[in-house]
Amino acid sequence: MSEIEQKNKTRAYWVSTALICLVMTGGGISDLLRVDDLQQTMERLGYPMYLLTMLGVAKLLAGVAILAPGFTRLKEWAYAGITFDLLGASISHVTVKDPVQDAITPLAVLAIALTSYALRPDSRKLPSS
Repeated sequence: MSEIEQKNKTRAYWVSTALICLVMTGGGISDLLRVDDLQQTMERLGYPMYLLTMLGVAKLLAGVAILAPGFTRLKEWAYAGITFDLLGASISHVTVKDPVQDAITPLAVLAIALTSYALRPDSRKLPSS
């Protein structure tokens, strides 16, 4: 890979990582504050309100884990948790027949998370076994 390609890969990694961490942090704060729109959505989806607290904490911790240096295994778990959260959100919206954009939005955010995961530098990956 040329130096320019490597720099572009690094930039794309940091942009996608910043975006996913921003979305997770904002979402986590909104969950913890139990914003009215979220409460209505959770009720419509049939989930208990205490799930907002659990998801809020998990989203904040995921954002911190992804940005923190080291802790490669924790980063893997954070990306996995983000994947489960966003796939679950999309499936939940489809299940209750919400408008299609409600199901697509989490998948678009997931695409950003997967971009971050795919482009992460070797220093942020688990060593090959």
